[in-house]
Amino acid sequence: MTDRALSVVRAGALTTVQDLGRPGHAHLGVPRSGALDGPAHRLANRLVGNPATAATLETTLTGCAVRPRTATTVAVTGAACPVTVDGRPAPWGAPVHVPAGAVLELGAATHGVRCYLACAGGITVEPVLGSRATDLLSGLGPEPLADGTVLPLGCPYGPPAAADAARSPGGGRAGAAVPARAARRLVHRRRATHPDHRPVPGLRGVQPDRAAHRGARPGARPRRRTPQ
Repeated sequence: MTDRALSVVRAGALTTVQDLGRPGHAHLGVPRSGALDGPAHRLANRLVGNPATAATLETTLTGCAVRPRTATTVAVTGAACPVTVDGRPAPWGAPVHVPAGAVLELGAATHGVRCYLACAGGITVEPVLGSRATDLLSGLGPEPLADGTVLPLGCPYGPPAAADAARSPGGGRAGAAVPARAARRLVHRRRATHPDHRPVPGLRGVQPDRAAHRGARPGARPRRRTPQ
């Protein structure tokens, strides 16, 4: 085992290794598995300079605590939660430098269920069918984390992303990443400002209800014209 590794101090309720899963094996009875919150997994990887395919840790409700054997850069996304390094508050949704031997702790989720912890270089447990993801249904991949588990880390792919995900919407430069909590606030703010905007089934995003602009009740069916 090299020095590039994480030691699990507190495993939490259910913490697993996850990546993008095992697509293409359904004919063998193997489910895709992978991170349940794909966008949060990808964002965490991006923030530390990893490709989207790198493995992260997925925590459930109660978080976890780990100790890197060497200095590394990490990022926490997904469910909102307190993040500390040796007891000192650290930012959520942004790259964080963790010194060797320091304890990185993800507290209990305050909004949401699953948090994602990415480390520069990714978690490099042995892949099974092309994926490092834990699949509790099929039993493939590594076991859920337990106190004392040691996880190998890969070599960093590159520098952390230049975008600051903790920056508030509208206050950052073009292309800056926006965390889920900030995105939800932005959506709620837009809906409060434009109450006639409602989601349209089958489309992503929000579209205006045209009936509201004609003076009709939003969502009402248009009246058929009576032949003259």
